[in-house]
Amino acid sequence: MKNVTLGTTDLTVSQHILGLMRITELSASEIRTLVGDAQAEGITFFDHADIYGSSGSPEHVCESLFADALNYTSAEREQMILQTKCGIRPGYFDFSAEHILDSVNGSLKALKTDYLDLLLLHRPDALVEPDEVASAFDQLHSEGKVRHFGVSNHTPGQIELLKRSVRQPLVVNQLQLSITHAPSITSGLAMNMAHAEQSVDRHNGVLDYCRLNDITVQAWSPFQSGATGGVFIGDRENYAELNDILDELAASYGVTPTAIAAAWITRHPARIQVVLGTTKGSRLREAAAGSEIELTRPEWYRLLVAGGALLP
Repeated sequence: MKNVTLGTTDLTVSQHILGLMRITELSASEIRTLVGDAQAEGITFFDHADIYGSSGSPEHVCESLFADALNYTSAEREQMILQTKCGIRPGYFDFSAEHILDSVNGSLKALKTDYLDLLLLHRPDALVEPDEVASAFDQLHSEGKVRHFGVSNHTPGQIELLKRSVRQPLVVNQLQLSITHAPSITSGLAMNMAHAEQSVDRHNGVLDYCRLNDITVQAWSPFQSGATGGVFIGDRENYAELNDILDELAASYGVTPTAIAAAWITRHPARIQVVLGTTKGSRLREAAAGSEIELTRPEWYRLLVAGGALLP
């Protein structure tokens, strides 16, 4: 497993992340096995959120299941990078200082740890007061409860607004990205193509912005076909050509199509981390193998076009 430097920090972290959103369907033994499989592949980074759990369940469920199943020692905890997110509440978003502080305290209790390595603001709050966020971040940082901060699904302008008040560097932006859902990449390729829907930039140049500001991008739903679609790997009804190329490259590199799809993301020079939300050890191992593959430019672009992107 390759490692990357996280944003402007001195943290060296695994290029792949294990996302724990779906572990409510697993037993404690199965959670331990899944985490052990991840660690065996060199994955040391674990992604949570206060809202992760079954529909209608209370907050911090997946965090509690994770900590209860692992029952880690302080030494074992030090070997992990634990990241969680806050800001989504039933029916609205909330970046108030009160909610951020309450959420972090709930996460620390659920995860049975004294500190979080990273805290992300989950979805942009249209009513955000940057000074409130800054106040919460200052308190959490000074108390040693959160070591680093970032955001998820934020535009460059939203990040700049936060930075007006927040003193800690925002080192992560977690964004949806896959071969078939890559507007943060493909809109720039269609510049000046007024006739093409792809030329419309709905991401405000976020990928270039993150590279310019040393913000690590974390790709969520790396195998999903779109905002609401299913997995594109093996979907020959909608992505026959793409799957033909995935199969061809998988055979060439001696891996599975899942590894190639993950390698497509990590090939990008932004040094993107891949968030793997699987609960299956086999899929985890397949994806992790992609970290060791560096696709050529022709291979990368073949996949991009087969995924639906237009080249001039």
